[in-house]
Amino acid sequence: MGSDRFTVDEKQLLERLARGNPEAFTILYRRYGRKLHAHLLRMIRSEEIAREIFQDVFMKIWEFREKIDVNKPFAAFLYHIAENKVYDHFRRMAREKRLAENLVISYADFYMDDEDEALYQERFGLINSAIDLLPPVRKQIYLFSRLEGKSYEEIARLLGISTSTVNDHIVKANRFLKKVLAGHTGTVALWVILFGV
Repeated sequence: MGSDRFTVDEKQLLERLARGNPEAFTILYRRYGRKLHAHLLRMIRSEEIAREIFQDVFMKIWEFREKIDVNKPFAAFLYHIAENKVYDHFRRMAREKRLAENLVISYADFYMDDEDEALYQERFGLINSAIDLLPPVRKQIYLFSRLEGKSYEEIARLLGISTSTVNDHIVKANRFLKKVLAGHTGTVALWVILFGV
């Protein structure tokens, strides 16, 4: 009996949502949000990315509210969208990784063929020297992120700071390095390829 009431209640909520009722959307958000977020976190293992996908899922729910089948369980529909978003994220990551690897190979081939290795080493040295000019904490954060591939959450936990502070350091480090390396076109290109700026 209780489950029947729940089904009716959910169907009514979905009907109201389809009509653009923000209160119905809020109720569904509160009802399913916490479990969905936990599910995403288990799949992604990054608070920042899980939060982004979580927000995208509910934005999509609102955007396509009129197309939701009110006679089917909302949870199944919600999780289907979420998992598609997660798969899209992993596909995009794999594509970007392959692209970066191909760029590095192409860059190395180009410069090893048309310029000597000494110039490549010189440019790499310029990048390292520029990174060494960063304040110690900013340098550490930059290398954690760009060289070791740690997430902002991991860095924040390691250093006992907030993710927004990590983000601020990364933004300022990129701005500084771009300024220092300006004028060295080939070096800037190598920096972008190696560090995914």
